[in-house]
Amino acid sequence: MTHWQRYVFWFASPARALALAQRLAGPLMGLAVALLLPGLWLALVSTPADAVQGEGYRIIYLHVPASWMAMFTYALMAAWHATGLIWRTKVSHLMAHALAPTGAAFALLSLVTGALWGQPMWGTWWVWDARLTSSLLLLFLYIGYLFLQHAYDSPTRADKGCALLCLLSVVNLPVIYFSVRWWNTLHQGATIRPEGASMAAPMLAALLLMLLAAWAYTASTALRRFGLLLQEREAQTQWLGEWADDTADHMTNDTMTGGAHAD
Repeated sequence: MTHWQRYVFWFASPARALALAQRLAGPLMGLAVALLLPGLWLALVSTPADAVQGEGYRIIYLHVPASWMAMFTYALMAAWHATGLIWRTKVSHLMAHALAPTGAAFALLSLVTGALWGQPMWGTWWVWDARLTSSLLLLFLYIGYLFLQHAYDSPTRADKGCALLCLLSVVNLPVIYFSVRWWNTLHQGATIRPEGASMAAPMLAALLLMLLAAWAYTASTALRRFGLLLQEREAQTQWLGEWADDTADHMTNDTMTGGAHAD
């Protein structure tokens, strides 16, 4: 058994998964804020204007992280669903469900910021080229996924239906990524490529900070949502009742201890 398989089976326990989610969600949100503040300062204040696009290029610091996270989140959802189908771990499907709303929000933000960027730079809000059309399809896939999640009375059927949609439609991601290489599109080429980045170091630092902030935010919100979904799914189980009692006892003890210290 590989290390990955050991982790999968260890955290397949709902109790362990819930404990880990609650332990990580808060620090990850703190990390997101800690990365976002210097990222915004570099993006909006410190970095110079672009030689060609002027100040309008700064929307790149929202558009690119949103686009990347929309694609990465959908790929991660497919990976979680595959894990759930292979090893029959229901927490894996719930993790995919928890990621979907944040991924959909980033997909929408990507399209909106792209339109706001495209109109002053290229004179149009929208064109039906490969990159924009496939990105719009990704948003529709997210919306369809969210509707499908609530279309079944049986949670197990909802998990399988969403898994099937996600795994079949994940082929759209390479189309989005490689569209600017495969076809002539209005959209400019990749800013960061394996051979290097086509932007100055301060601009690259700002972009990476914004991307890491978006990643940490996604992880935090997904873990919080996962905890809520898991508690809803397991509401009638014995372990959740015991976990809730233990949590209440710890909170009571902490309150009493804090009061004693104050005295």
